[in-house]
Amino acid sequence: MSPYSTLCIRFVQVLVPLACISAVVPSPIEARDTTTPAPIVVPASQNFEGNDGPWSSFTVRIGTPAQVVNIFVSTASYQTWAVAPQGCTSSDPAACSDARGGIFNRNQSTTWTPNSPLPNATNTFALSLEENLEGYTGAGEYGFDTVALGWEGSGGPSLNDQIVAGIATKAFYFGLFGTSRVHHVRLSDSAEDYVGLNPRPSNFTDYTNPTPSYLSSLKSQNMIPSLSWAYTAGNQYRLNGVLGSLTLGGYDTSRFVPNNLTIPFNERDIRDLTVNINAISMVSADGGQPSNLLPNSIAAYVDSTIPWIYLPVEACKRFEDAFGITWSEQMQGYPVNNTLHESLTTHNASVIFTLSNSISGSGPSVDITLPYAAFDLVMEPPFVRNSTRYFPLARAANESQYTLGRAFLQEAYLIADYERRNFSLSQCSWVENAQQRIESISMPVNVTASEVSEGLSSGGKAGVAVGSVAAFSAFAFILCFFVIRRRRQKRAQNEEKDSDGSGSSAELGVNEQPREIDGEPHLGQELDGKPSRGQELDGKVCLGQEIDGKIHFGSEMEGSNKYAQEMAARDVAAAEMGTKDVAAAELPA
Repeated sequence: MSPYSTLCIRFVQVLVPLACISAVVPSPIEARDTTTPAPIVVPASQNFEGNDGPWSSFTVRIGTPAQVVNIFVSTASYQTWAVAPQGCTSSDPAACSDARGGIFNRNQSTTWTPNSPLPNATNTFALSLEENLEGYTGAGEYGFDTVALGWEGSGGPSLNDQIVAGIATKAFYFGLFGTSRVHHVRLSDSAEDYVGLNPRPSNFTDYTNPTPSYLSSLKSQNMIPSLSWAYTAGNQYRLNGVLGSLTLGGYDTSRFVPNNLTIPFNERDIRDLTVNINAISMVSADGGQPSNLLPNSIAAYVDSTIPWIYLPVEACKRFEDAFGITWSEQMQGYPVNNTLHESLTTHNASVIFTLSNSISGSGPSVDITLPYAAFDLVMEPPFVRNSTRYFPLARAANESQYTLGRAFLQEAYLIADYERRNFSLSQCSWVENAQQRIESISMPVNVTASEVSEGLSSGGKAGVAVGSVAAFSAFAFILCFFVIRRRRQKRAQNEEKDSDGSGSSAELGVNEQPREIDGEPHLGQELDGKPSRGQELDGKVCLGQEIDGKIHFGSEMEGSNKYAQEMAARDVAAAEMGTKDVAAAELPA
């Protein structure tokens, strides 16, 4: 081998590993806050409200000066919605504003910025939340404003330039705070009256300009330890009323009974919190033989946006036989008169949901038990003419409608971890005067804060590193090859001049190929996905103070849930935005 070949090979062998290391090791120039923040506990409002519950609400402050409104938590949404002035008209009762949790008037906020400030641009978009269910329609007027959690002086976080939608539709009667994270839904197809727990970004026209959700903004500003949250709806019937509980970046161990079930996110981001219901049974208070209420196992979406539990028609008919309830086409539900209510209260039967992450029921499972009191709800106008008790069960038209709504979450504690892509459901614990015990959910050990805020998951970072190294190696190899070849040709020409021309090109080595470079893997080609251990949550999200992690990073890059798209700029040209046939009269200027 010629000296040039040896030198070139040594050059590649030294520089390629250096390129690998530089591709995966963060630059020391990058400024990064390494302090791990504590979880944020969002205080409940102390009120039970709504026209289909009542339910424990939460307080948010929107705009400058702050306008206080009460909202419900939506585990499916990723935005903040509040009732606009158009939501209470002269035809509504005088107490409409209070009944809907308060009004947010964008014209009274000095920090309100419309989605598009261009002349004649529309800022009104159709609402798409619960599109798979009947009756949930309407529009919202979208813009950006300051959103703070909790009442004044509660110490809750305040973020500027957050997506806010003002709504008028009665379909979503209360405002919402969403917890979801990374599903790309066009605002031209959607608008919600919620606060965003879901960390999905919002897209006003396409998937290239998403705006981060409230949860993602908290994480990118290092205000919570991870993209995670825990929630239970609370209820009025236990311990003289138990308020809802919402923790961002952690969970409250005093609120649930640990179990060993961890459920991976559904591959469809729009139904990420999907669990398998393997059995539903009714057990009477006197301990009689349980009744089977579910013919076959089903997969259901956990969604606190709505009160209903949507089940197959055959399962609903078994509920009808067991509880003596009757379906009302007019109400599209199960009204309960006073006589039936007294009978059901006396018998006090319980309904047990057996959940797992497998349709077959194999592996770990958990039972969530709901007493009859969890189904004893009240419907108020405008959904009905007069106040009416109802049983929050609904007939599903197809499997896309199977849902465990807010009624179910009165007795279940839900923890979602968007970095490990898993969640858990546990039976709520009812210990009187229990002291709050907040635990953090840490980021997986190989996911840095910059990766979360800038976009790529660890799998994506590894792919970029490997691609960069491959490209560098190819360039170095080609460069060396041509340098060696040119020098050999020149030397051959010089030797021909000094010889009698009898030598062949093969003897001079012109066709000699360079030796292959060792292809052993380099640093950073694969990233270990084992989550850290300790008292912070690791992977399995619902096991108390120490939880084992089993979800690998590979699943983070499936579907459209890619961090890389999350932090793009929000500005969108008005000409790009559609309205999905929204009537302008619904939300007048």
